[in-house]
Amino acid sequence: MIHPTAIIHPSAELAADVYVGPYAILDGPVKVADGVRIEAHAQVIGRVEIGEGSVIGRAAIIGADPQDLHFKPETDSGVILGPRNTLREHVTIHRGSKPGSFTRLGEGNFLMASAHLAHDVQLGDRNILANACLLAGHIHVGNSTFIGGGAVFHQFLRIGDSCVIQGNGSFGKDIPHFCAAMRTNRITGLNVIGLRRQGFTATQRAAIKELFKLLFCSGKNLSQALAIAQERTWEEPASRLLAFALAPSKRGICPWRGDSGNGED
Repeated sequence: MIHPTAIIHPSAELAADVYVGPYAILDGPVKVADGVRIEAHAQVIGRVEIGEGSVIGRAAIIGADPQDLHFKPETDSGVILGPRNTLREHVTIHRGSKPGSFTRLGEGNFLMASAHLAHDVQLGDRNILANACLLAGHIHVGNSTFIGGGAVFHQFLRIGDSCVIQGNGSFGKDIPHFCAAMRTNRITGLNVIGLRRQGFTATQRAAIKELFKLLFCSGKNLSQALAIAQERTWEEPASRLLAFALAPSKRGICPWRGDSGNGED
């Protein structure tokens, strides 16, 4: 199941049923689990672990050096992919930027063609990144979030669980759990359809909506709204949204804008 034109480094460790396509390169101490498919012209470089059932698409490059002017090539770092991740053609994922650091993907993510994860990105489970999404270094993404094609994100921000983010958007601030976001740093509401499809109950969705309206739509600034929100107990998953808002990154949280850009609320 290894094509004769593939180049496999002697230190690479491959499970018995791995497929490696034509002209693929595994360069270094790569670890490849059961059922992985590495397609033609893909390159897997250095300390990379690929979980079972994953697919590395044609001409994808996993484990290359960070695009960081201060990075030292001798740094011992890598990439860890959990099970059942699908990386389509030309996806690029760079390794960690500090000694012992890893860029990580959880389980069951789907990265479409030409998506890019920079150094030290932490991607959770079951996320979908459409074509040409660009995530800069140190970004943290939760679970079950959809990011539209061509969306770009500044380094060090956070993206929560179960979000939906419009294609071609540009973001330099955090996007909290369960939110819909678009254009430039704009939250437009909740991912109502996504929450329903992901099995959130009506009671859970109502609590999330109540908290969202308090935090973002009450006319108070976020600090004032958070103080009021903490005066009562919120059950999961609304409590998760509150915890996110209470611990933003240094970049802050995207503000709410109730219009979609066409004059309609």
